Amino acid sequence: MIKKSIKKILVPLDGSKNSLKGLEKAISLARACQATITGLYVIPFYPRNIGDALIPYYLIPENEAKKIMSLAKKRSAQKGILFRSRIVRGSPIAEISDIAKKFDMIVIGSRGRGSARETFLGSVSNAIVHKSRIPVMVVR
Repeated sequence: MIKKSIKKILVPLDGSKNSLKGLEKAISLARACQATITGLYVIPFYPRNIGDALIPYYLIPENEAKKIMSLAKKRSAQKGILFRSRIVRGSPIAEISDIAKKFDMIVIGSRGRGSARETFLGSVSNAIVHKSRIPVMVVR
């Protein structure tokens, strides 16, 4: 049996309550494994809901992403964990799947801020669970 230690954890963040719960779980895991965390905020090409569509869409996501990453970095630093932030534009599922190839584990919230509802998991977390080649922890 091959044992692989967890040294790099990817945490997709969107500012939702569940994504921040995922960050907290990742911080605990990182402390136990002496790992680093990379927070990933994907700015989608399309608005998440009708409210986003009513305002000039391109103005808000960048500032929002920076605020969320700053909060995540502060929470991680308070617990002694090195946090790196990454903000990209694209399809959340495609970007998370692609970037995750360089990590040992993904910790993701069960449901994000999108308006689409699925029975048990959000559409992004559900897709990541099924597409990922590395371990995925889904936090509720």
